[in-house]
Amino acid sequence: MKNNPSPDTLCAQALGWIEPTTKALVPPVHVATTFERDPDNEYRSGRSYIRNDSPAWDQVEGLVTRLEGGAATLAFASGMAAATAPFLALKPGDHAIAPEVMYWGLRKWLVGPAREWGIAVDFVDLTDPAQVRAAIRPGRTRLVWAETPSNPLWQVFDLGALAEIAHAAGALLAVDSTAATPILTQPIGLGADLVMHAATKYLNGHSDVLAGTLTAARTDAFWERIVAVRTGGGAVLGAFEAWLLLRGMRTLPMRVRHASASALFLAAHLERLPQVAAVLYPGLASHPQHAVAKRQMRGGFGGMLSIRVKGGEAAAIACAAQVKLWKRATSLGGVESLIEHRASIEGAGSPVPGDLLRLSVGLEGAEELLADLQQALEGVGAEA
Repeated sequence: MKNNPSPDTLCAQALGWIEPTTKALVPPVHVATTFERDPDNEYRSGRSYIRNDSPAWDQVEGLVTRLEGGAATLAFASGMAAATAPFLALKPGDHAIAPEVMYWGLRKWLVGPAREWGIAVDFVDLTDPAQVRAAIRPGRTRLVWAETPSNPLWQVFDLGALAEIAHAAGALLAVDSTAATPILTQPIGLGADLVMHAATKYLNGHSDVLAGTLTAARTDAFWERIVAVRTGGGAVLGAFEAWLLLRGMRTLPMRVRHASASALFLAAHLERLPQVAAVLYPGLASHPQHAVAKRQMRGGFGGMLSIRVKGGEAAAIACAAQVKLWKRATSLGGVESLIEHRASIEGAGSPVPGDLLRLSVGLEGAEELLADLQQALEGVGAEA
């Protein structure tokens, strides 16, 4: 394989690795949990026990590292395990900054266990660099956590500006790039120190794997602390899950581009419907951070968007109830299109507007997806 292959080639050939013994193009499922020590008591294979290292992860971690332009990647048992690892690598008394509206599962963890363990977290508007600078606590801020596009408002944060602010304060910038994927954005090239993926979503893309990844711009002392968090906590990816994840990643570029094109088509049409109060999608010229998205994203703006339904929460829930093609389910990034009323999922304390529906655009025909949404919205309007 050439020195600088395209993401399409990297994914389709999964780095071009061939199983050396049988010459199989598809790797075996490595289920071993322990490995033999040499007669002189050494481990020249480099492996001793599955919690430390497993051949099941090699290809997945190597592929994500290449796609992100990083130095190393760790595969985790879930996206949450990957997301919490940098915070667990902090020390009691350290301070972190995160977005006001973000993935709810991690936000709940940050205001719960993270604070109980002595990590202070402030939630600020990351679209405003001035607010981020004001939130810095000199000598204490060690991590700035960003999502871009952010879930479920799909705001786009200027990663270069955030990296500059974080680094000036002696902090690291970590980016949840799940929605963008490395096909559309490479945060490390924009100044990020860590990149997280809920690999359950787009990287796998088939709604059948729970996994996460974390990629480092460099393997420094803080990265070693993260490695120790994974090893010590045992949040490691299973062998069959790693095999399925690699299989899913072989089609990642095509899936992401198709979903992005369909999402842009839907956003443009939904924006004109009288039942829709707003469409939140960074590919639209009306999006407040459209210019930043154009600068940071290449080849598309992702397959995620949200709509705010006129008539409020009741109308939004009624709309979701009337779809036929879209599936009412949580998660995102799969081949099937999903619709979800996020405020109901998140419950009390959610900062998500009650009239918002989150849409994960899959691989179905875009016109069919639009027609289904339109009939659902019109049905709600007729009832009103």
